[in-house]
Amino acid sequence: MSWSERVALVTGASQGIGKACALALAEVGAKVVVAARSAEKLIETAQEITEAGGEAHIVHLDVTDSAQIIAAFANVKEKYGRLDILVNNAGITRDGLSMRMKREDWDAVITANLTGSHLCIQQALPIMLRQRYGRIVNVVSVVAQTGNPGQANYVASKAGLIGLTKAIAQEVASRTITVNAVAPGFIATAMTEKIVDAARDRLLQMIPLGRMGTDREVAVAVRFLASDEAGYITGHVLNVNGGMYMG
Repeated sequence: MSWSERVALVTGASQGIGKACALALAEVGAKVVVAARSAEKLIETAQEITEAGGEAHIVHLDVTDSAQIIAAFANVKEKYGRLDILVNNAGITRDGLSMRMKREDWDAVITANLTGSHLCIQQALPIMLRQRYGRIVNVVSVVAQTGNPGQANYVASKAGLIGLTKAIAQEVASRTITVNAVAPGFIATAMTEKIVDAARDRLLQMIPLGRMGTDREVAVAVRFLASDEAGYITGHVLNVNGGMYMG
């Protein structure tokens, strides 16, 4: 099948890496369902896609709400009758030292980043299993592999998502469904703009390529894993980190 026959759903598509993923998939002709909590920003993403000649469909989705997840995937099935690609990108941070971390901050991050991704996969799989085809790409983080002080909840959620990726990859491989992860390093987004200059300089010293990455560089990696050409890759973590972690 060509890209134009593929239907993709991207969570957290209102900004940053998620938006870049949606644009990159639409660029090659996929029909893209953009999903996030922010209606206004989703409209902007969808407009960029349609103005460039692509097709976008908006679904309002809070990945911490299981009822919204069920409704979103039902919406996609009703509109398109299929779902070929799921990009689990939605996520949050609530940083703090582990010994002082509030339970609600721990729970919020695990629920959004790990449980939400799992629930989205659960809704996508019945559709993909019937098709005997699917591409699931989970956006994780370099800190899931290296650790990071002050982010125990975030690191645990993303490391857990790597484990989930590998487990489900084994469960569904016989149905031509691949499950992979992309692990961005430090990417120039609205989130990293908050890093003060001194901290930014220290970070750059840890990156062999000497610069932050772009959301576009992450998006094209996601698009590759979502392609037919990546059909013999599953359970893999693709690092997009400028050499910061080479495990």
